[in-house]
Amino acid sequence: MSEVTQGKQPVVTPIRVVVALCLIAPFVAMLWVSSYAKVEPTLAGIPFFYWYQMAWVVISTVLTMIAYKLWQRDQRARKGGASQ
Repeated sequence: MSEVTQGKQPVVTPIRVVVALCLIAPFVAMLWVSSYAKVEPTLAGIPFFYWYQMAWVVISTVLTMIAYKLWQRDQRARKGGASQ
């Protein structure tokens, strides 16, 4: 049995932890409403409540792209390591 488990790569890797954090961060930021449920500071006359949420649309997009690229790199590394 030890021979079978030695060939397998670990399921939880540092890259996968970073991917998970990138995908979880927007949920935590948006579900913690009390952190942004206020009017001040305004940005170009737009209350904080609105521009904070709109900023997270862009931030979420960037984090999702990072997570996707890291996931692709992890999958390539796993396939390359398995073929050797």
